[in-house]
Amino acid sequence: MAAVICGSLAFDTIMTFEGRFADQILPDQLHILNVSFLVPTLRRDFGGCAGNIAYSLNALGGTALPMATLGSDGATYLERMRSLGISTEFVRQLDDTFTAQAMIMSDVDNNQITAFHPGAMQQAHVTKVAAREDIKLGIIAPDGRDAMLQHAEQFAAAGIPFVFDPGQGLPMFDGEALRHFVDLASWVVVNDYEGKMLSQRTGWSLAEISRRVRGLVVTLAAEGCEIWTDGEREHVPGVVATEVVEPTGCGDAWRGALLFGLEKGWPLAQCAALGNKVGAIKIAQRGPQNYEIDRKALGV
Repeated sequence: MAAVICGSLAFDTIMTFEGRFADQILPDQLHILNVSFLVPTLRRDFGGCAGNIAYSLNALGGTALPMATLGSDGATYLERMRSLGISTEFVRQLDDTFTAQAMIMSDVDNNQITAFHPGAMQQAHVTKVAAREDIKLGIIAPDGRDAMLQHAEQFAAAGIPFVFDPGQGLPMFDGEALRHFVDLASWVVVNDYEGKMLSQRTGWSLAEISRRVRGLVVTLAAEGCEIWTDGEREHVPGVVATEVVEPTGCGDAWRGALLFGLEKGWPLAQCAALGNKVGAIKIAQRGPQNYEIDRKALGV
């Protein structure tokens, strides 16, 4: 059984500010904001939501089919995925644009400021989702706007259940579009902030949203997550990490575990519990795709 992962492939430039953003930003001066942060450490990683989710699902033993677009500088990313045993059959490469780029800066409290250049991701809608016997599941992660809209319609038309995971792409859509996504989706996953925005824009409470899908998950970082099913809420506790090194990619690692569990037919709470464990493993390592998973220790 395979999962199609619609989203971005990107190069992440990751920087660490050895202070607190809150100490550098004056709340009453936001209208003339002009700040600079000294970042002693900097590195470049393979990233993007589709790549990160595929890495997690593959590491757990699942079959990931990322559907994404790379630019003229994407050859090394293709080579990396193939070396990991991740399929690239739905990955297109364009010659006239760059691969998407994310510039991510974290502070000591794991707050993040991100600048994102979409590049080739803006052409992600050209690749189509179609029914296939081995494809049993999908996810709509942050991607080009047209790709997110069209891939959701295509999943529904093909009868493939999918997770709607709008992430940083949520602000691109108004209430009508978001309500349509929810009605097409089988599951919805958001973090706490995104959950409030989704509820505000759709005009539906979290309980109402959960009645329209098989399940809604609100991730709460170290606190674990809330699962909403048929209007009822259940808390799945977080897992204490051995070390908190870097949060970049933790949400995507969690989503890879979610897909793994859904592929297995697990209850949503069991999927979420595995996601919390994988997220705790990831946060102890630098980079979104540099951690290792001991499947035997996780019982998978």
